[in-house]
Amino acid sequence: MDLRHLRAFVAVVGAGTVTGAANALGLAPASVSEQIRRLEESLGVTLFERTPRGMRPTERGGLLFGRARELLDHADEVRREVVGHRRRVTIGALEMLAATRLPDVVRRLSQRRPDLDVEVRALPRQTLLAELASGGVDAALLLDSGLRVGTLGFVPPADLDFLDVGEVELLLVAAPGGDRDTLLVSAPGCSIRLATERVFGPEAPRRELTSVATAREWARQGFGRSLLPDFAVAADLASGALVPLELDAPRLALRLVWPRGREASLRDVLYAMSA
Repeated sequence: MDLRHLRAFVAVVGAGTVTGAANALGLAPASVSEQIRRLEESLGVTLFERTPRGMRPTERGGLLFGRARELLDHADEVRREVVGHRRRVTIGALEMLAATRLPDVVRRLSQRRPDLDVEVRALPRQTLLAELASGGVDAALLLDSGLRVGTLGFVPPADLDFLDVGEVELLLVAAPGGDRDTLLVSAPGCSIRLATERVFGPEAPRRELTSVATAREWARQGFGRSLLPDFAVAADLASGALVPLELDAPRLALRLVWPRGREASLRDVLYAMSA
């Protein structure tokens, strides 16, 4: 098996389409299709079901997927040792978590493994999950709930493992004397927006804004109330710029996710992120 073919295979599984895999790999879609065809011919099995919605691994494809990741990780390790390159680890997170939670993670990881180069990527959740599936990031930190990845209301790629490493409290806040009727919400698909819709439903009067940070600022200026994570409003609550309103809001899990089967190669990263 050619490693190039395995990389194309893993990318297609992660992206769900040949075009998505080609974009991730920087190749033409025809080149990725040809590599998948050659891999299937070399193994003598069909690895994908071709559907109108994309490429779905067959049972044999699912068996190959975990082993292919192991082979690629091992090949990268051998290459680094031979040429003397330092290992690079890419950690992805939602932007607000990258700003508030990842600095301590990177510090712990640097102390534990000073031989690692650590790259941090702040991405929207769907982009983050796609990069995780295709290998663009090694592990990711996001907000979720429930007993599986995506229970909050988003669709994750297959074959992810996770560990909940903390909780995030959600607080309904407004400015003293500000509007208490209009609900200020972040963009559709945002984790906090998904949680807000669970609490208030889709019919509550609202003003849609671009981000959690914008919703907080508009609340500070008295334009409405907003359901926001504790780490985003702690300073404003302490200063009195925002006040908490009565609401029994759910807590979200601070969830670390990674591709199943990669625990061995990511052990130090997972340790630092969960410490």
